[in-house]
Amino acid sequence: MRPVHLSVNGLPDAYREITMSLLVGVVDRMTVSIVDLPVVSKRSHGIGDVANRVRNVILKLETKDGLVGWGEASPWPVFTGSVEGTSAALDVYFRPLVIGQNPMHITAVMEATEATLVGHFEAKAALEMALYDLVGKAVGLPVSELLGGRCRSRIPLSISLANPDFAADLELAKRVYADGLRILKVKMGFSDHRFDLDRLQVLREELPSDMEIRVDYNQGMKPYEALKRLRDIEVFQPGFIEQPVPAKEWTTMTELTSKLDTPVMADESVFSPVDAIRAVERRIANCFSIKVMKSGGMRHGQEVATVANAGGIGCYGGDMFETGLAHLAGVHMIAATPNISLGCEFYQASYYLKQDLLTKPFPLENGEVVVPETPGLGIDVDSDRLKEFIVDSRG
Repeated sequence: MRPVHLSVNGLPDAYREITMSLLVGVVDRMTVSIVDLPVVSKRSHGIGDVANRVRNVILKLETKDGLVGWGEASPWPVFTGSVEGTSAALDVYFRPLVIGQNPMHITAVMEATEATLVGHFEAKAALEMALYDLVGKAVGLPVSELLGGRCRSRIPLSISLANPDFAADLELAKRVYADGLRILKVKMGFSDHRFDLDRLQVLREELPSDMEIRVDYNQGMKPYEALKRLRDIEVFQPGFIEQPVPAKEWTTMTELTSKLDTPVMADESVFSPVDAIRAVERRIANCFSIKVMKSGGMRHGQEVATVANAGGIGCYGGDMFETGLAHLAGVHMIAATPNISLGCEFYQASYYLKQDLLTKPFPLENGEVVVPETPGLGIDVDSDRLKEFIVDSRG
């Protein structure tokens, strides 16, 4: 369906409601699919490994007029939730809240999800994503414009190194440098401290000096050892040190932030705007990693960034094991949020999945993500390719 550009400003509320319903229609069909996606290598983190494949949930919303909105949930049991729980949240609990509704009513629908089911942030993120995609296509605007308007058109890309086979990771680092990337994030804490130091030493020796190196422990350090070991890490001048200790260890996070010269980033410690308020008050970090999945959607992610900005905290665009679809939601969120200014890690679609699900390649150019200007999320899912990876579908 071709987007219709129509102004309804100034119309009485009743007429505006009728006009918007005619413009967008109502959600007539909802399909929830679990997909099994092969990956190129094992990845180790401080809280667990990923190997062989990842399982995500793809959401498809349709109207009678032929508009389609896509969403994705990318849960990880040790971090946020399970794919089974996410699928059930969408299929059983959220389906009645969406079918027959005007997708323009994003706020009302998302408020209803909060009242219906606690947690399940990824399911809520997928639903919000699909609604925004539908509305953007209906009115002919990219999602970033619906989130407040873009403040940037390109976002520096970071790629994470987490392969226990460091020789393979070193080759990857050299390849992405040739592709124009200038930010690496090294996953730490899944082996011993010497292994971490040795990898940083080699990376500093083998890569050009303009490659920024950041480190991420994914909660992998014990609080009593963190300060001493992180002072060893500071010798290599990392751009930041992400979530060195378990999420609940706020006192240690505050101590590390106050005593280290390197900025400390909170990831697992900060999910919601309420978490962000407490984190700012206690100064547990210098910066936050904001993820669409853990925030429960793009708008909650923006709320976290707003709180952080008020407290002088910088923000970074993190991700889970996502396809290009969820990456796009993160891109639009960052494009419309000034304080998420430390780059993003939306590399999975291009460098980790064996095959992405989008009809076009995820938009990278010379080490940066290019924010789509086309309506909705900007690139649709390839339905035929999607079918190859579906292991369960309802709707």
